[in-house]
Amino acid sequence: MLHRLLTAAALAALGAAFFAALDAPPPAATPLADAALARLPDSGVSSPVTAVLLNFRAYDTLLEVAVLLLALASVWALRIPAPPSPWPPASPVVATAARRLTPALLLIGAYLVWIGADAPGGAFQGGALLGASVVLLVVTGAAPPARPLPLRLALVAGLLVFALAGLAGPLLGRPYLTWPPSLAKPFILLVEVFATLSIALTLAALFVGVPPERPDPGAPR
Repeated sequence: MLHRLLTAAALAALGAAFFAALDAPPPAATPLADAALARLPDSGVSSPVTAVLLNFRAYDTLLEVAVLLLALASVWALRIPAPPSPWPPASPVVATAARRLTPALLLIGAYLVWIGADAPGGAFQGGALLGASVVLLVVTGAAPPARPLPLRLALVAGLLVFALAGLAGPLLGRPYLTWPPSLAKPFILLVEVFATLSIALTLAALFVGVPPERPDPGAPR
């Protein structure tokens, strides 16, 4: 009985803190925020968040994509044995829900990537949603078998395209990972599309935890 009361009190305190945070006044603008807003026309996008993440501080975002890929490599390096039956058979309700929800999740994820240049959204939000759709297919047994080479290429595509796109800056006489205002939006969209693909597959692969098996060269085809 005591632990239930303590749990209820903790949840009540957490809820009160949450609503207090929502009711708090917005923080005052800082010099960095003012500087970012002043340079927003040079970023190629109209969303301040996207401008900071993929233009003004693109190094940070590049390293975040690299860290996510490193986390997956670390999990795969553990060589966790694959269970004989990873997922129990999905109920008809869950299987039907997965089939109905997956197209909507794909559409919303693509929309979040596209709208990220002008409003809240972007590669991480869209990638998380697309990753959830892949997980949904995996747990219901509707996902096709993963082929090792294409999967690995897709996993590194986001980081590779991001790093290569940054080379356009030096080629145009600008610092690495900076683009002219007239070309910034196409480059940012290119980076976000491939980053979304890699983020989605990385999150799904982290959920599965086991790398796809390489085909045995001596096995009959």
